[in-house]
This record gives sequence, structure tokens and C-alpha cells, in this order.
Amino acid sequence: MLDMPTLGQTIATERRRLGLTQLELSRRAGVSRATISALEGTTAAELGFVKVTRILAVLGLALRVGTANAGRPTLEELQAEDRETTA
Repeated sequence: MLDMPTLGQTIATERRRLGLTQLELSRRAGVSRATISALEGTTAAELGFVKVTRILAVLGLALRVGTANAGRPTLEELQAEDRETTA
């Protein structure tokens, strides 16, 4: 699952790669520079979906939706496996 610090780091890296300042990105995305700074600085606890998608669109990035924990065992499966091996 993608978390806010990872998202912020990805946005900062791509913004720098494109040679954009936080102010330039904020103007193009229609959000405040403080929003970009908080997101990149990992202090943004929550950010609306519209703002995130506008920022990502300016950078040529997109969020993708997939099945959670695809291919990974659930906690219940791991606990059941642990019970089987200790029995």
C-alpha cells in the first residue's frame, strides 16, 4: 500500500527530475506551494484525491488501483500456518 511519505518522496523526485520548483508545480497543479512542501516533507497527514491527481498529472504520473495484498498472505493465513507448524 502506498503511504503519504512514499508518495511525497516520489513527487519530489519527479519534480526535481523535471526541473520544476515547488512553486512552479503548485501553480501548474492549482494547489498551494505549502501543500507541495507539506507533501514532499512528509508532514501532510491527508490530502484530497483531486489535489493528488492534479499534482500527479502535472508530473506525468498516475495512481493505479489494484487488489490489496495481491499474492500476499493475510494475517489469518499466517496465523493458521504458524499453528500448523507448531502443532
